[in-house]
Amino acid sequence: MDRQTGGEAAWPGREALHDLAACLRFYSRLPVPQLPGEPDPHRAPDFTRLPRMLPLAGAILALPAAMTLSAAWLAGLGPFLSATLAVAIMAAATGGLHEDGLADFADGLGAGGDRTRMLAIMRDSRIGSYGALVLVLALALRIGALATLLDRLGLPAAAALVVAAALSRVAALAPMALLPPARSDGLSATAGRPQGASLALAAALGLVLAIATLPFGLPLGGTVAMIVLGAFATLAVTGLARNRLGGQTGDVIGACQQAAEIAALLGLVAAVAP
Repeated sequence: MDRQTGGEAAWPGREALHDLAACLRFYSRLPVPQLPGEPDPHRAPDFTRLPRMLPLAGAILALPAAMTLSAAWLAGLGPFLSATLAVAIMAAATGGLHEDGLADFADGLGAGGDRTRMLAIMRDSRIGSYGALVLVLALALRIGALATLLDRLGLPAAAALVVAAALSRVAALAPMALLPPARSDGLSATAGRPQGASLALAAALGLVLAIATLPFGLPLGGTVAMIVLGAFATLAVTGLARNRLGGQTGDVIGACQQAAEIAALLGLVAAVAP
């Protein structure tokens, strides 16, 4: 018997699988059922341990978009329409969670003022001109990067989409690990800070996923460029949050993910320039 749940005995990898399911529930709108032996699936996520499975969750979330990208390309829809459909599917799967954070982050910092005012604007559910502008530019950059990759690489662009999704989820852990919560009453204040072991495992898993896609046509130099530029974008957003907000919020984490994903895709584009 399982001493924690009083149910069936634990089996190897069970906790990791439960963490993966929790990641998919929290970061997407996918209908993930309760797994055998899993505690309450609706409980608040524990971010001290949960992040270790984020790269794999990101890759899973990107698979429908990658399949859409490939199918549309093979159907002859061309690079722009194929990329647009893929980004639309990705947004539908995640519910625009990170895009919402990016828009709120842009609204708060764009409006300026003191820390309290910026945080209050970021908490407002309404989108402002700065958020709308940044959101449009972010979508355009993602679509443009994917369309360019389709034009230059063909179907391996789908693998790039999966890699960027996995790596950017690892990048989004940086503000949580490096900065204190900017609010005492926000989700980031109650969710906990990722443990060193969880961060190390997340980074290792992200690297393994990136290496695993090399046989699908991604160049090694391009994969390295994705990692390096994604890391630079992560540090830039984290530093901006530290200087302007004095800490991190869920919106900062979302902005970090979006910046890292865009930077990773652009790094690959530059690496495979004709």
